[in-house]
Amino acid sequence: MLSTSSDVVNDVDDNAAGRAGTNRPGLPRGVARGVFAGGVALSALLMFWGAWDRRWIADDGLIVLRTVRNLLAGYGPVFNAGERVEANTSTAWTYIVYGAGWLTGIRLEYVVLGLALVLSTTAVVLAMLGAARLYRWRMRAATGTVLLLPAGVLVYIAVPPARDFATSGLETCLVICWLALVWLLMVRWATPDPAGKRPLPGTVGILGTAFVAGLGPLVRPELAIVAGLTLALLFLADGLTWRIRAAMVAVAGLVPVVYQIWRMGYYGLPYPNTAVSKDAGGAKWTQGFDYLGNLVVPYLLWLPLLFLVTVTVAVMLSSGRGTGVAGNRERFLSKGTDVRTLLTAGQRVLRTPTAVVVLMVLSGVLLLLYSLRVGGDFMHGRVLLPPLFCLLLPVAVIPLRVPDRSELGNNPRTRVAGAVAVLWVGTVVWALFASNTTGMPEGAVVGRSGIVDERAFYSLNTGHLHPIRAEDYLDYPRMRAMVSTIAETPNGGLLLPTPSYDAWDVVPPPEPIPPGGAGHTVFFLNLGMTSMNVGLDVRVVDQMGLAYPLAAHTERLEDGRIGHDKILYPDWVVAESGVVDVYPWLPGYLDEEWVAMAKLALTCPETRELLDSSGAELTWPLFKRNLRNAFEYAGYRIDRVPEYEIQRCDLPMPSAGG
Repeated sequence: MLSTSSDVVNDVDDNAAGRAGTNRPGLPRGVARGVFAGGVALSALLMFWGAWDRRWIADDGLIVLRTVRNLLAGYGPVFNAGERVEANTSTAWTYIVYGAGWLTGIRLEYVVLGLALVLSTTAVVLAMLGAARLYRWRMRAATGTVLLLPAGVLVYIAVPPARDFATSGLETCLVICWLALVWLLMVRWATPDPAGKRPLPGTVGILGTAFVAGLGPLVRPELAIVAGLTLALLFLADGLTWRIRAAMVAVAGLVPVVYQIWRMGYYGLPYPNTAVSKDAGGAKWTQGFDYLGNLVVPYLLWLPLLFLVTVTVAVMLSSGRGTGVAGNRERFLSKGTDVRTLLTAGQRVLRTPTAVVVLMVLSGVLLLLYSLRVGGDFMHGRVLLPPLFCLLLPVAVIPLRVPDRSELGNNPRTRVAGAVAVLWVGTVVWALFASNTTGMPEGAVVGRSGIVDERAFYSLNTGHLHPIRAEDYLDYPRMRAMVSTIAETPNGGLLLPTPSYDAWDVVPPPEPIPPGGAGHTVFFLNLGMTSMNVGLDVRVVDQMGLAYPLAAHTERLEDGRIGHDKILYPDWVVAESGVVDVYPWLPGYLDEEWVAMAKLALTCPETRELLDSSGAELTWPLFKRNLRNAFEYAGYRIDRVPEYEIQRCDLPMPSAGG
């Protein structure tokens, strides 16, 4: 049986509910609704227009589309046909794009652009609806007129990277939409309808909220932090039978647990290959704080956050009656302090608006700490957008209580209203300033920090203001030459980039050449533009290992550029791909001896088992072996120097010259 609203929410005094709807005349009745509706419409328009004005698809966004192309072609969720590598961090984003592409049949770049615009705009609306519900409940007994003004959403929209990554082809739009939906559902769970027309959500509503929260790790792996805290709050709160709690666990875990089992058996890893490639469990705190400063300092981002925190404190102090959490404490202390009473009171506190606000703020802080620990990212602001959005959710809108005429004067209520108005105006002025600020004046150049304004970088280097289609990236250095080289080598071979932007080295396949050619392999860093401008029959691998397990399982370079700190020597690719490995067919900058040692190193039993986990034909015994060993495979590392790898595996060193 669910507890009643009077037991659950105590953020204002017990008599406030009886005064709801009896505000003394202030502004006309419809003004508050009109202001909120207008704020939502304006904010949604600003988000949509800002995203459209800076529309683009990043190279990393095109990586997602390569996997979707393979899904549509029937090759499965892989980057290269026949190689089970999960090259996309967001499982949910991959399948949403796939579903939309399959249903519409339109070009995938436009599918992504449309989804991104819709999800980014929806996120803003959901965030505002959740905050509005929170404040309507909090201030349901206030006299005068309470205006709900857009605030936190304006801060988010004003930050240029938020509009850059509203599209981009990456999953940021889905992440913030999921966060906003969880926020709205949790606020509804904790606050009855202020008008008293609808009760708190019952069993169906709780199970629905649990299901949405459980999807977090599939939206992006680190969102397991938010999902776990949300589910813990739902599970531990008062008013649920153990049967409902068990059902909630089953509903929340059904999709992610089933997928996790399938992932471990199919891919041989417990998380996406991108996490292995970037060593997401590693620590680079110094780089992380540099990355934080790279976002906060140029836009003076601390200023609106300070404004909004001040507004929140002022509103809470002026509207609270001292009977929220404190009131709960007084109730159970008056009845005794036995363990059962303490536990019951603690459970009741969990189902309050205050607890939901703490949930989102704590989630934002933990996401921020995680991002700092792994060193942030190489794209200006990108991985800090979800923590920022999470922290801004409770102040997506802020309440401005306009006193009625009888209350105007030199009194606390008027002073609070004036202070809130001034701080809100300051936030709006800051937003106008920040939205027209270039956070990285030389952002198209990769500097010592390794951080770059990714959209500016690709706009400059492709010559397209809005690079969206794969063909737009043909104007990126080496791309047209790559396409031409493939067309001019029907026998196939391994394409290696050269210092020249208009030439590739081709290491030929051994003879005899099979009918139709031996196929091409392209070894290049920019996986997205490369893979989307060639057919699915062309194998594309990279030195970082996003789509290449051999590179992904090398050791991280301690002083490497963040997000690019694994570099596999091309000698390994020559050895692994089976092309001709002797001069004069081997490029002069490669070493025959290194290639020979790499071929020997690849016979290491542990390395062979790792590569077979994703490259061998998937059978039931292999699926079970992958399932058992997925975590062990994830932690396996090879040395990028073939000689050292031979020593590590205790293999006999080849004789000199042989």
